[in-house]
Amino acid sequence: MKALFKSKPKTPADLVRQTRDLLIYVDAGSNAVRDTKREEKMMELSKVIRELKSILYGNSETEPVAEACAQLTQEFFRENTLRLLIVCLPKLNLENRKDATQVVANLQRQQVQSRLIACDYLEANIDLMDILIGGYEDSEMALHYGAMLRECIRHQSVARYVLESEHMKKFFDYIQLPNFDIAADAGATFKELLTRHKSTVAEFLSKNYDWFFAEYNSKLLESTNYITRRQAVKLLGDMLLDRSNSAVMTRYASSRENLRILMNLLRESSKSIQIEAFHVFKLFAANQHKPPDIVNILVANRSKLLRLFADFKMEKEDEQFEADKAQVVREIAALEPKEGP
Repeated sequence: MKALFKSKPKTPADLVRQTRDLLIYVDAGSNAVRDTKREEKMMELSKVIRELKSILYGNSETEPVAEACAQLTQEFFRENTLRLLIVCLPKLNLENRKDATQVVANLQRQQVQSRLIACDYLEANIDLMDILIGGYEDSEMALHYGAMLRECIRHQSVARYVLESEHMKKFFDYIQLPNFDIAADAGATFKELLTRHKSTVAEFLSKNYDWFFAEYNSKLLESTNYITRRQAVKLLGDMLLDRSNSAVMTRYASSRENLRILMNLLRESSKSIQIEAFHVFKLFAANQHKPPDIVNILVANRSKLLRLFADFKMEKEDEQFEADKAQVVREIAALEPKEGP
């Protein structure tokens, strides 16, 4: 007889509403309520977050269904479920945090009637980025909030907010946090911010050139930490060699202080740092409008540089690298000292 009275399965929208109710309960603290009731609610929340994840990602038996994903997404952003989930994340256990992080990540990519409605929601609730970025200062939350943050900055308007905020200055410290996993996560977010949205990045670098590269040089390229230096010089090459940043590249390659730093990186014992530094150094050598002081530094160090490049080889043969190196050697060999303006 029981089978006749089975409750009908919950729709994706019902599950989101249930999640919202449970999160409101969790957020309120409800310490006055007996512990057993709180535990029951937390178990219920754990189960429903898993169900949301299953709808969005599918499981071992079924693929995600587009219509169910759209329903779930629409309900999620209709009210403040995303905000509640982010705010309540520290109150969840580790497994629930992982599931919630995956749900938030997936929702950034879900389209409803060909629109990424997560973007509209985040634009209207942009202060959520402040919470996510602040997560790097909490060792328990950093990796969860960091993963959410990287998905949110897939939206160009959200990335622009972060780039233009005071938070950008904090990344130079987050990248050097003593906890390796958190520092690496902050580094991954920093790289995403500076490479994903080309036009926004070019605008940011042009507008903030002075303070940004002063920090970049002193805190990252001249860091005492080998991994920080290696990743920073690699990212610098990625930024400067991107066509959309050509104006910034020309400016960077006209600075004697930048050249000094790159020449020091060329002399590192680490082969990988040397190679990455070469990709940036070649911009100074190839610049057809070198300022006199850049020419004179290259002339003064010519014999050392040519000796260095004579022994400079990739572990695996690389025709492009060899061609670039030959070009740099020709440029340096042909330089004549210049009088200043």
